[in-house]
Amino acid sequence: MTKTELKKYNSLIDKFKGQEIIVIGDVMLDHFVKGSVSRISPEAPVPVVNVEREDFVAGGAGNVAVNLAALGAKPTVISVLGDDANGIILKQFLENTGADTSKIVTDETRPTTQKVRVIAERQQVVRVDRESKMRISKDIASKCFANFKEALKTAKGVIMSDYGKGMLSDYNIQDIIKACRAKNIPVCVDPKIDNFLKYKSITCMTPNTKEAWEGMGLPPKKGEKDILDLGKKILKTLKADSILITRSAQGMSLFEKGKTTKVTTIKATAKEVFDVTGAGDTVISVLTLALACKASLKDASFIANEAAGLVVAKLGTATVTVDEIKGVINK
Repeated sequence: MTKTELKKYNSLIDKFKGQEIIVIGDVMLDHFVKGSVSRISPEAPVPVVNVEREDFVAGGAGNVAVNLAALGAKPTVISVLGDDANGIILKQFLENTGADTSKIVTDETRPTTQKVRVIAERQQVVRVDRESKMRISKDIASKCFANFKEALKTAKGVIMSDYGKGMLSDYNIQDIIKACRAKNIPVCVDPKIDNFLKYKSITCMTPNTKEAWEGMGLPPKKGEKDILDLGKKILKTLKADSILITRSAQGMSLFEKGKTTKVTTIKATAKEVFDVTGAGDTVISVLTLALACKASLKDASFIANEAAGLVVAKLGTATVTVDEIKGVINK
């Protein structure tokens, strides 16, 4: 890497602090119950877990907001919570990390999405989900969109974080995109399969390889040419500015709109991979933040790739900091 490139990347990363980014999508509460096992239950052939510790963290779109806050940005969360204890816990957690939760809407007809993972001796024993996958009502969608438009007045970028829990649907997807385009603000999408083809005219989508194949309703193939053809097909179908397919050990492939599609493959940087949990949230957080700072799609993707290499080397749902990204770029 040249000195000019290093200076450019460091300058971009220094601009992350204070950038206002909207995260709109499905927030959830990740609840970890950890303990030890010394016997099997007499009631059923299952282990008895002696609880030693419980942790609550933000998942889904909430983890995107946590990633942004860790990078010094100012995330505003637009989402829906139930009128319940889990909603209170999740909202407080997000506020404690530095996210603005004032525009989250309460829906008394649905529960706060919660994933309870029971872990014994480092092994997950069971997961218990509390959730509704029904799309939010038109009334709730209208309230969320009104809050979104208010936040958009000062925002520099928007992330649509779709975890398939009903926050994003036909009621609001295109309205959100059109509002961003009208203000010339980058809008990036972390997709779920059900809504994949609805995200037209976006700045960037960041599917992993599996999501990319499934989103297009195609059987997966492993050849390099197959991936290149797939990326070009998604780009054309969605009429997007770009598509960034994350490919695990193969790095990332960026497809940019033009007279002819420009394709850039960025090699993975992680020397060791401990846990890929939440890596996609880190990628879209860093990518959007860099675009908000006027980075090119290629430069934003490069920085996001470096961040991904850092986060997969950490255990659990992790985040990275500006200093960590600059540290690895400046090596």
